[in-house]
Amino acid sequence: MHRFKELEIWKRSRLFCSQIYTLTSSFLESEKFGLTNQLRRASVSMPSNIAEGSSRQFNKDFSRFLQITLGSAYEIETQLIIANDLKFKSTLK
Repeated sequence: MHRFKELEIWKRSRLFCSQIYTLTSSFLESEKFGLTNQLRRASVSMPSNIAEGSSRQFNKDFSRFLQITLGSAYEIETQLIIANDLKFKSTLK
């Protein structure tokens, strides 16, 4: 078992989640249930999966939750690219 609050990846994913919320607050209101919601849900899932995985007894199980977290990161990357394509925010990188 891992103490998730001590894991650097968990701390960074929490910060990243906050940044996604800040970024999406500038998106169009019409996107509230579209990309805004998708980005926020995926960003919340990252620290959540790290925390849940840390409770597992075996590292193999924890590793699986980290893989799910990585999948959420790729999902977010794709959604940010789409948001940039749609010019929702000119400062997306």
